[in-house]
Amino acid sequence: MKPLHYTRAQALPGILASRIAILDGAMGTMIQRFKLDESQYRGAGYAGTGGQGSRFKDFHKDVKGNNELLSMTRPDVISDIHEGYLAAGADLIETNTFGATTVAQADYDMASLAREMNLASAKIARAACDKFSTPDKPRFVAGALGPTPKTASISPDVNDPGARNITFEELRAAYYEQVEALVEGGSDVLLVETIFDTLNAKAALFAIDEYFEASGERLPLIISGTVTDASGRILSGQTVTAFWHSVRHAQPMAIGLNCALGAALMRPYIQELARVAPDTFISCYPNAGLPNPMSETGFDETPEVTSQLIREFANEGLVNIVGGCCGTTPEHIGAIRDAVSPLAARSLQRAFFYKEAA
Repeated sequence: MKPLHYTRAQALPGILASRIAILDGAMGTMIQRFKLDESQYRGAGYAGTGGQGSRFKDFHKDVKGNNELLSMTRPDVISDIHEGYLAAGADLIETNTFGATTVAQADYDMASLAREMNLASAKIARAACDKFSTPDKPRFVAGALGPTPKTASISPDVNDPGARNITFEELRAAYYEQVEALVEGGSDVLLVETIFDTLNAKAALFAIDEYFEASGERLPLIISGTVTDASGRILSGQTVTAFWHSVRHAQPMAIGLNCALGAALMRPYIQELARVAPDTFISCYPNAGLPNPMSETGFDETPEVTSQLIREFANEGLVNIVGGCCGTTPEHIGAIRDAVSPLAARSLQRAFFYKEAA
């Protein structure tokens, strides 16, 4: 296969080959800790540079819960979260853009703001990474592309199996706009994550490739699916192996799994990925276990439990990138860093054929 030439993050493949890299943890969990109300989501009372409180003061719909809007109205909150993860040892931090597509933002009547949200989010993450980067420990911005709340493969109507509420073209256009803004804002890597419908992911990958061709830029790509239950399948029905064969044409730097299952239940599926993708780096960022209303984060795996489970993955030689998803905090990420730092990264069975030619 022809080697890829990355225009950004050229050092990252070498880092993944030499040690296990740390991805950050949950954004939503950390935002919840700020206990922001409706007026604060709109930016009321924030006087810092970059805030846009007056702009949304009289917006016609409630915006509380629209976490991506905070990159515009409360950039201080998002920056604080990024810096908390970087201080805990994260090598890569995700932009606050999981739901920053026109498709997802339509729920708030804010589809027209999607590009602006992505640009602002990428710039905040870029500034945080630049603040913490050192010559021997560079930090990288991962531009996050979420799955959207709609599915191209599954009918929303149990009485009409052929019904769809989104088309491939609508998804492609939404993702293209997102990618363009994420790259413009300073992302080093693109991360297509929490994939529950492979057709949605294919629309994102098509848009990414389309952008690469049009711009001349080419960033490393991480693809991360989510296994929804003990069947070992993503929601649209594919096994982990089938999922990999459906997306490997995009030549990702890393393939992995995130969310849905805690680390304990994710293990056999990470083992499966490591087996079927011997020449691609493996990522794994599970959530903090099962929902538990009695715990501080709402999940039942403490930083100590999560980190030790991920350490077992590393001991087996399964992973190159590890981090946390829903319910995880900087405390989780710091514990994961400490647990895996003495251990070697997963070795590829063949040379990493996506690296730049010598």
